[in-house]
Amino acid sequence: MSGTDATRVLVIGGGIAGTAAALGLHKAGYDVTVYEAHPDTAEDIGAFLTLASNGMRALAQLDAADAVRAVGFPLTSLRLLDSDGTELTHAPLGEVAEPGLRYRCLRRGELNAALQGEAARRGIRLRHGARLAGVTDGPHGVTARFADGSTAHAALLIGADGLNSTVRRLLTPGVRPGYAGQRIFYGYSGTAAGPDGTGVITFVRGSEATFGHVVSPAGQTYWFARVSTEPLPAGGAAHRAPWREELLPLLRKDATPAADIVTASQGPVMVTNATELPLGTVWHRGRTLLIGDAAHAASPATGQGASMALEDAVVLAKALRDLPRAPDAFAAYERHRRPRVEHNITVSGGISRGGRNPSRPGPVLARPAEPDEALIRQLAWDAPLPANPPEET
Repeated sequence: MSGTDATRVLVIGGGIAGTAAALGLHKAGYDVTVYEAHPDTAEDIGAFLTLASNGMRALAQLDAADAVRAVGFPLTSLRLLDSDGTELTHAPLGEVAEPGLRYRCLRRGELNAALQGEAARRGIRLRHGARLAGVTDGPHGVTARFADGSTAHAALLIGADGLNSTVRRLLTPGVRPGYAGQRIFYGYSGTAAGPDGTGVITFVRGSEATFGHVVSPAGQTYWFARVSTEPLPAGGAAHRAPWREELLPLLRKDATPAADIVTASQGPVMVTNATELPLGTVWHRGRTLLIGDAAHAASPATGQGASMALEDAVVLAKALRDLPRAPDAFAAYERHRRPRVEHNITVSGGISRGGRNPSRPGPVLARPAEPDEALIRQLAWDAPLPANPPEET
């Protein structure tokens, strides 16, 4: 391919990874179109997330931090309680000295909408309701076929379509996410939860569940619980009616605020399985590459899924900017990213599977992404991305 065709990229998936990748590729000079199967931006509207300092750093390199800081609220400290309600620690969270790099709590739908709004502002095309049906990879480009019969052709295709990725299924049919040992509950309570105040994320290491909550500036409590149990049945609804009967008896065993917060919940509660992809999953073949959860989904125990996806977007854009051939860029991207994201899969899965072992309580939140010089260089937009990470040179 030559001319403008050589810079045309199809991104499958308009969630966090896909839209961020589009922002990075556009900044690197590529002509990007995003195809999203959902009809709007409200995917996983019931869940919230935290962006860690590394995720905020990546957003800054994409010139998208302001758009995201316009929604949600900052978190500056982490508080840990035991099952008796005793405070074990209360410490700064992330890079609190840098306001632009502070952790941020927001709903997943808010983050999607903010990133998609920024993409639209830059003139990046985003087509909703486009469900991928097939991919043909050939010597002169890659063609995506959609369920409505339409097609699109480009030099490269980026699969950023999440945990149940269609692109991954087409690329490596035998690879599927597995259960990581916990069900995750997400909900919202209309009243503030005691004296914590805003800016604090409180974790409770309970006897039967790990519980966490934050209080928004409006006084609403965002909460989650991780329970080690059997997975939800295949095809089970994300919003399950008997969640109170399942969760509240576990929380009431402990002298903590958790049960009262959940009792005061308003609206639906979202229940999902904690899942992860196996290590060593194939990420690219020919002109197609997987990023984000499509490539390296991890249990949510570390709270790093969204931040890792944002890092992916920056490194991928730099790789395609700095290396002349797509195969070289894809290989370099994988060399830079795989050790870090697979470490996160391992750590997060270990936390999830160790959740009911009282002799091995472990952390309720791991923070593998505290910035070091290698990460800062990897994300810095103005720093060239070498073909090999420093340790391999």
